[in-house]
Amino acid sequence: MMIRKFISLELKQFIRSPYLQKSIFIKIIFALIGFVLISNAFILGYALFPILSDKFPNRNPLELVNSFFLYWFIGDLMLRFFLQKLPVFSVKPLLSLPIKKSKILHYILFKSAISFFTFLPLFFILPFGFSLIEHGYTDTVAWSWMSFLFISTLISNYLNFIIENKSAESELSFLPLILVSLLIATLNYFNLVPFGEIFSLAINKITEQPIYLIIPILILITLYYFNFSSLKQKLHLDQSLSSHSTSVNTSEMVWLQHLGPIAPFMRLDLRLIARNKRSKSTILLLILGMLYGLIFYPNFQKTGITPMIVFVGIFITGNFMLNFGQFIPAWDSAYFKLLMSQNAKYKDYIQSKYILMVGSSLVMFVFSIPYVYYSWKILLVNFAALIFNIGVNSYVLLYAGSYNRKSIKLDQRASFNYQGTGAVQWLLALPILIIPTLVFYIPFKLVSLNAGVFALIISGLIGIVLHQKIMKLITQKYTRSKYKMIQAFAQE
Repeated sequence: MMIRKFISLELKQFIRSPYLQKSIFIKIIFALIGFVLISNAFILGYALFPILSDKFPNRNPLELVNSFFLYWFIGDLMLRFFLQKLPVFSVKPLLSLPIKKSKILHYILFKSAISFFTFLPLFFILPFGFSLIEHGYTDTVAWSWMSFLFISTLISNYLNFIIENKSAESELSFLPLILVSLLIATLNYFNLVPFGEIFSLAINKITEQPIYLIIPILILITLYYFNFSSLKQKLHLDQSLSSHSTSVNTSEMVWLQHLGPIAPFMRLDLRLIARNKRSKSTILLLILGMLYGLIFYPNFQKTGITPMIVFVGIFITGNFMLNFGQFIPAWDSAYFKLLMSQNAKYKDYIQSKYILMVGSSLVMFVFSIPYVYYSWKILLVNFAALIFNIGVNSYVLLYAGSYNRKSIKLDQRASFNYQGTGAVQWLLALPILIIPTLVFYIPFKLVSLNAGVFALIISGLIGIVLHQKIMKLITQKYTRSKYKMIQAFAQE
């Protein structure tokens, strides 16, 4: 069977991957998180019926659960969009072989349905369904309800497949999904359009007369074949070839010349950011990060300063630094081998990344000055966060980059794209965000706000004073890792 052959190829690709053992720690972490989620879903499935019967004695527990179906479906769809990765299957080598495209496409679509997000709801659906039987509901009602919920998870999967494919073609494509979801939830919450009651009545009708299950089944089949037709149009060996030419801005950026030997690397980075989907997202996140303070600073004005203000300050002044720096040098993975063969000093390459991150933090701090409207203490903390970002976090990001072994495909969609993300990016959250909060918290709690700010500034200044020595150590680490990175990027 061809499907069996595809599965065999997938297993070989997984077992022979050079990253299997390197990422084993992060796989263990995800496995533990998955186990906790499955356990909670299982317990909730069995306990929900008696809980609802006790809290709402005058309501039918099944109808009450059905009234929240809309929120469940929207939540499931958004989780899939933001977290679920579409199946990655190397199909180009197969296109030159005598294998029907339809078989390849059916395998891809079948594989997309076999995911953690599809099976997790089952650990709630099945226990709750069997508890319905235990509490007097007929087998027909229970099995019809469980069948409908499972079909709905598959509908969510293939609907997400469509949205993901569309999102690869345009920037900010996730906004319609969020806006439509918020609109539906708002209309339902204010009872302007009672979607919850409508879906509850529809599900009740299906459980009473299972023949109506044909409707969600038809929706599922329609979505499946829509995805099939859409993918079939793109499944060509020359799909990646551009059918049209576009004009390119070839600005020489002469204003960078005064930076000396790091100027060529700075030009590469700025052009990379301006010309590619994935890197453009760092600019979008920079703009959104500036508005981050509007969520928290009004609360600080009312409740007073808390250690959380440092977390916000680090994020606002270091937004670009965090989003760009965590993928150094993977941004250059497409031409990293060529870059390393040039007659240029490695320390200049590393220094250019440092200057770009520090410059962005200075700009972000300047634009954050208007937040002084809420309190002058916010400006003071943001300044301390700026110094900490420059003197500590920038070096942490650069050093962590020497462990990056995953390339980045710059032409892929920018929004919520986790391609190229490895254990390094997940583990960076601890030193980047948690440590400065602790550095501030201890003197802030024991002495005063000024003591916490002073601790952050001193920590950053130490790093700035030791800049040359730290950069020398980082350069040496990159030099030792250079050939490993070249080999890893070439294999991606």
